[in-house]
Amino acid sequence: MDLSSLFVQFLNGLAEASSLFLVAAGLSLIFGVTRIVNFAHGSLYMVGIYLAYTVVQSIGHSPLGFWVALIAAALLVGALGALIEIILLRRIYRAPELFQLLATFALVLVINDATLWIWGPEDLLGPVAPGLNGSIEIFGRYLPKYDLVLIFIGPVVLGLLWLLLKRTRWGTLVRAATQDREMLGALGVNQAWLFTGVFALGSFLAALGGAVQIPRLPANLTLDLSVIGDAFVIVVVGGMGSIPGAYVAALIIAELKALCIALGTVDIFGMSFAFPKLTLVVEFIFMAFVLVFRPWGLFGKVQAATRNTAALEAPLRPSKMPFKIFIAVVVVALAAIPLMADWAPYLPVLMLDILVTALFALSLHFMMGPGGMHSFGHAAYFGLGAYGAALLLKTAAFSMGWSIALAPLIAGVGAVIFGWFCVRLSGIYLAMLTLAFGQIVWSIVYQWDEFTGGSNGMIGIWPDHWLEGKAYYYFALAVVLVSAFVLRRILFSSFGYAMRASRDSTLRADALGINVKRVQWVGFVIAGIFAGLAGVLFVFSKGSASPEIISVIKSVDGLVMVLLGGVQTLLGPAVGAAVFKILQDYFMGITEYWHALFGGVILLLVLAFPQGIAGYFKELFEAPGGFIARRFGKRGRNELA
Repeated sequence: MDLSSLFVQFLNGLAEASSLFLVAAGLSLIFGVTRIVNFAHGSLYMVGIYLAYTVVQSIGHSPLGFWVALIAAALLVGALGALIEIILLRRIYRAPELFQLLATFALVLVINDATLWIWGPEDLLGPVAPGLNGSIEIFGRYLPKYDLVLIFIGPVVLGLLWLLLKRTRWGTLVRAATQDREMLGALGVNQAWLFTGVFALGSFLAALGGAVQIPRLPANLTLDLSVIGDAFVIVVVGGMGSIPGAYVAALIIAELKALCIALGTVDIFGMSFAFPKLTLVVEFIFMAFVLVFRPWGLFGKVQAATRNTAALEAPLRPSKMPFKIFIAVVVVALAAIPLMADWAPYLPVLMLDILVTALFALSLHFMMGPGGMHSFGHAAYFGLGAYGAALLLKTAAFSMGWSIALAPLIAGVGAVIFGWFCVRLSGIYLAMLTLAFGQIVWSIVYQWDEFTGGSNGMIGIWPDHWLEGKAYYYFALAVVLVSAFVLRRILFSSFGYAMRASRDSTLRADALGINVKRVQWVGFVIAGIFAGLAGVLFVFSKGSASPEIISVIKSVDGLVMVLLGGVQTLLGPAVGAAVFKILQDYFMGITEYWHALFGGVILLLVLAFPQGIAGYFKELFEAPGGFIARRFGKRGRNELA
């Protein structure tokens, strides 16, 4: 590596930072004012690239037309963002944050398939900017002229945003809304239109960040999820709601990636290190480092300890006879599934998938609901369990029994290490740190070809002959039922009460002598162990393990299951897992655009059942005048656990 190469990579990093900053600035604005963790922000970035490609093809043949086309595409996406806010998001502002996340995740599915329908599956590479084709020589290296323009776009937009927020009345209202929305409303400000304006501006910035990339990056259907991770990292590292922080974080992360490329493969103490491989995960490593030592981000402000009012729930009560009868009927029905294989051969396979995902969802709910700890990286422990069992069986030559017994403990060790850092944070910062650790695990598994099989994964992990077919189904059913019973008993133990007390009021729990962080750490580890057990059941049911089971999408799937069923009910995760798998399996078989149909159903469920499906029916049965109240009187309102 020479200095000229390093300098050119430094300039490349500056160009990439501008695009990342535009996306992150829009996300930071939206979160700062509306408090919505907008998972669909990456979709707006993707649509911005596609629209820019289309508009540039029409009017962008001259230098002026090219830049007008980019601005026009971003304005169109800004209008789309305003429409989304008015039609959907206004209805869920008072819903819990995670349900808002679920709604925006559904939007990702809908927008992705809409993009597929309009532009097709092929990658689309836009033309070179007129007048900026070719490169310039710098110290014997060549840098595209367009990259020099991109370097200045970020600072220019940063300056314009500073003027907008600091020197205009609208900007003053936006800054006030980030501090105290209720007081702003009490002063007579129309919050609805302010929120719409902020969402439109954030959408415009996301689309502009995508539009300026068309000469450098082909428009494709994977951009939505690939960019949202970087945007979240930049916003969290810079400090939630801080525009200057977003710019500094974008600079640091872009330059770290550029440095990894510039370093190439280096020999250190006789060992070869391929630094370009770190580009997949370097931003998450940096985020984890920042959050461990500065939990509020580089430019964020320390938040005072507050009571977690969003987690208030009715007290858990022991199950009464109607609920026990219902569970018994469900268990009998599940046990009868293999007997139906002759006329419905696929049914046992589907139910086995539901059982595995139900255990995964139950483990996530254990830390999210009673524990109050949100996680965007829970699939890491699912994957550690699956790969742990595969490696013990194939590489270490352990028996199937020992592999099943030890693999969840491997996931537990991962949870011990990661949880020690995570439980020192709360809210979105805790969730993002779990995402960082999850991505680190995924990167290691994805790139360690000699040990994990890399992107190809591992195959041939089947159960022993005596546990094949129906026997494995009944084994998995028994494991899931016992696991659900154990998790439930933990919640009714003194530890379970301490965990819920720590969730509801950290200050009061601490005053009562509860070691809050230790309780949360133990809860984190328990959730990790049972997620690893779900991974073990998965790998023996499918016969293989691949990096996809550790990806952020798998973690988001777990969130969707928990929220669909209801985070405030113990039965909710299992109901959500069943609904999720059945809908997914059904829609995949009837249309090419099943993502959009699936996302649309999730949106309807969010609007119709904001407390989750199981939570809705629990309220329906327990409310005055409901079925249980009419059948059993006042005593019956508590009969459903």
